[in-house]
Amino acid sequence: MTALTRRRGNNPHEESWQIYFTDVRTGTIGARAGVPIHADQWGWSIGFYRGMEPGTWRSGIAATFEAAREAFEAAWSELRLTIPDTAFAEWRQDRDWRAEVAAKRARGEKLDSEIRSTLMRCVCGTTFDSWKTAESYPHRAHITAARATNGTRR
Repeated sequence: MTALTRRRGNNPHEESWQIYFTDVRTGTIGARAGVPIHADQWGWSIGFYRGMEPGTWRSGIAATFEAAREAFEAAWSELRLTIPDTAFAEWRQDRDWRAEVAAKRARGEKLDSEIRSTLMRCVCGTTFDSWKTAESYPHRAHITAARATNGTRR
Protein backbone atom coordinates (compact mmCIF):
# COMPACT_ATOMS: atom_id res chain seq x y z
CA MET A 1 0.00 0.00 0.00
CA THR A 2 1.27 3.46 -0.88
CA ALA A 3 2.35 5.44 2.15
CA LEU A 4 0.64 8.62 3.23
CA THR A 5 2.69 11.80 3.22
CA ARG A 6 2.03 15.01 5.06
CA ARG A 7 2.78 18.62 4.22
CA ARG A 8 2.59 21.58 6.52
CA GLY A 9 -0.55 23.73 6.00
CA ASN A 10 0.07 27.09 4.35
CA ASN A 11 -1.74 29.20 6.98
CA PRO A 12 0.89 30.59 9.36
CA HIS A 13 -1.76 31.29 12.01
CA GLU A 14 -2.68 27.67 12.57
CA GLU A 15 -0.82 24.44 13.08
CA SER A 16 -2.12 21.97 10.52
CA TRP A 17 -0.92 19.24 8.22
CA GLN A 18 -2.41 18.22 4.89
CA ILE A 19 -2.30 14.47 4.30
CA TYR A 20 -1.73 13.08 0.79
CA PHE A 21 -2.13 9.65 -0.76
CA THR A 22 0.14 9.83 -3.82
CA ASP A 23 -0.89 13.26 -5.21
CA VAL A 24 -4.45 13.33 -3.81
CA ARG A 25 -5.10 15.37 -0.68
CA THR A 26 -7.10 12.95 1.44
CA GLY A 27 -7.37 14.78 4.74
CA THR A 28 -6.04 17.07 7.44
CA ILE A 29 -4.64 16.88 10.95
CA GLY A 30 -4.60 20.14 12.86
CA ALA A 31 -4.76 21.95 16.16
CA ARG A 32 -8.37 22.76 17.03
CA ALA A 33 -9.23 26.42 17.46
CA GLY A 34 -11.37 27.81 20.25
CA VAL A 35 -11.53 24.75 22.44
CA PRO A 36 -10.99 24.88 26.22
CA ILE A 37 -7.50 24.01 27.44
CA HIS A 38 -8.74 20.82 29.13
CA ALA A 39 -10.34 19.49 25.90
CA ASP A 40 -8.54 17.43 23.26
CA GLN A 41 -6.50 19.91 21.23
CA TRP A 42 -6.06 18.03 17.94
CA GLY A 43 -8.56 17.11 15.24
CA TRP A 44 -8.35 15.06 12.07
CA SER A 45 -10.57 14.45 9.07
CA ILE A 46 -10.45 12.18 6.01
CA GLY A 47 -12.34 12.91 2.83
CA PHE A 48 -11.96 14.49 -0.56
CA TYR A 49 -14.31 15.90 -3.12
CA ARG A 50 -14.65 15.08 -6.09
CA GLY A 51 -14.43 11.36 -5.95
CA MET A 52 -15.62 10.12 -2.59
CA GLU A 53 -19.27 9.44 -2.04
CA PRO A 54 -21.07 11.83 0.35
CA GLY A 55 -21.18 10.55 3.91
CA THR A 56 -18.08 8.35 3.62
CA TRP A 57 -15.72 10.86 5.27
CA ARG A 58 -14.29 10.25 8.73
CA SER A 59 -13.15 12.59 11.49
CA GLY A 60 -12.11 12.59 15.13
CA ILE A 61 -10.27 14.38 17.91
CA ALA A 62 -7.23 13.47 19.99
CA ALA A 63 -5.17 14.82 22.86
CA THR A 64 -1.85 14.91 20.97
CA PHE A 65 -0.63 15.16 17.42
CA GLU A 66 0.74 11.61 17.58
CA ALA A 67 -2.61 10.23 18.78
CA ALA A 68 -4.41 12.14 15.98
CA ARG A 69 -1.94 10.77 13.41
CA GLU A 70 -2.43 7.20 14.63
CA ALA A 71 -6.22 7.56 14.59
CA PHE A 72 -6.05 9.08 11.10
CA GLU A 73 -3.91 6.22 9.79
CA ALA A 74 -6.17 3.59 11.34
CA ALA A 75 -9.27 5.18 9.84
CA TRP A 76 -7.53 5.60 6.47
CA SER A 77 -6.42 1.97 6.28
CA GLU A 78 -10.04 0.93 6.86
CA LEU A 79 -11.57 3.53 4.53
CA ARG A 80 -9.01 3.08 1.71
CA LEU A 81 -10.35 -0.42 1.02
CA THR A 82 -13.76 1.06 0.10
CA ILE A 83 -12.52 3.84 -2.21
CA PRO A 84 -12.30 2.82 -5.88
CA ASP A 85 -9.34 3.98 -7.97
CA THR A 86 -11.77 5.92 -10.16
CA ALA A 87 -12.41 8.25 -7.20
CA PHE A 88 -8.77 9.35 -7.26
CA ALA A 89 -8.90 9.82 -11.03
CA GLU A 90 -12.02 11.96 -10.63
CA TRP A 91 -10.29 14.13 -8.02
CA ARG A 92 -7.25 14.59 -10.28
CA GLN A 93 -9.45 15.55 -13.22
CA ASP A 94 -11.27 18.15 -11.09
CA ARG A 95 -7.94 19.50 -9.78
CA ASP A 96 -6.57 19.84 -13.32
CA TRP A 97 -9.75 21.55 -14.54
CA ARG A 98 -9.60 24.07 -11.67
CA ALA A 99 -5.93 24.77 -12.44
CA GLU A 100 -6.81 25.38 -16.09
CA VAL A 101 -9.56 27.82 -15.10
CA ALA A 102 -7.20 29.65 -12.73
CA ALA A 103 -4.52 29.88 -15.45
CA LYS A 104 -7.03 31.35 -17.93
CA ARG A 105 -8.14 33.89 -15.34
CA ALA A 106 -4.52 34.81 -14.58
CA ARG A 107 -3.90 35.43 -18.28
CA GLY A 108 -7.02 37.62 -18.43
CA GLU A 109 -8.85 35.25 -20.76
CA LYS A 110 -12.55 34.50 -20.64
CA LEU A 111 -13.84 31.00 -20.08
CA ASP A 112 -15.60 29.33 -22.99
CA SER A 113 -18.91 29.70 -21.15
CA GLU A 114 -18.38 33.48 -20.95
CA ILE A 115 -17.91 33.98 -24.68
CA ARG A 116 -21.14 35.06 -26.29
CA SER A 117 -22.27 32.89 -29.16
CA THR A 118 -25.06 33.56 -31.64
CA LEU A 119 -25.03 30.04 -33.03
CA MET A 120 -28.26 28.08 -32.76
CA ARG A 121 -29.25 24.56 -33.65
CA CYS A 122 -32.49 24.14 -35.58
CA VAL A 123 -34.88 21.25 -34.96
CA CYS A 124 -33.92 20.03 -38.42
CA GLY A 125 -30.33 19.50 -37.15
CA THR A 126 -28.63 22.42 -38.91
CA THR A 127 -26.44 24.84 -36.94
CA PHE A 128 -26.77 28.47 -38.04
CA ASP A 129 -25.86 32.00 -36.95
CA SER A 130 -29.01 33.60 -35.58
CA TRP A 131 -27.70 37.11 -36.27
CA LYS A 132 -27.33 36.47 -39.99
CA THR A 133 -30.74 36.87 -41.57
CA ALA A 134 -29.88 34.88 -44.66
CA GLU A 135 -28.89 31.89 -42.50
CA SER A 136 -31.65 32.12 -39.91
CA TYR A 137 -34.66 32.91 -42.10
CA PRO A 138 -35.11 29.41 -43.60
CA HIS A 139 -35.22 27.88 -40.08
CA ARG A 140 -37.93 30.16 -38.65
CA ALA A 141 -40.69 27.93 -40.07
CA HIS A 142 -39.08 24.80 -38.55
CA ILE A 143 -38.71 26.41 -35.11
CA THR A 144 -42.24 27.88 -35.15
CA ALA A 145 -43.74 24.52 -36.13
CA ALA A 146 -41.81 22.71 -33.37
CA ARG A 147 -42.96 25.24 -30.76
CA ALA A 148 -46.59 24.85 -31.87
CA THR A 149 -46.27 21.07 -31.61
CA ASN A 150 -44.85 20.97 -28.08
CA GLY A 151 -46.82 23.97 -26.76
CA THR A 152 -43.94 26.38 -26.09
CA ARG A 153 -44.23 30.02 -27.06
CA ARG A 154 -40.67 31.26 -26.92
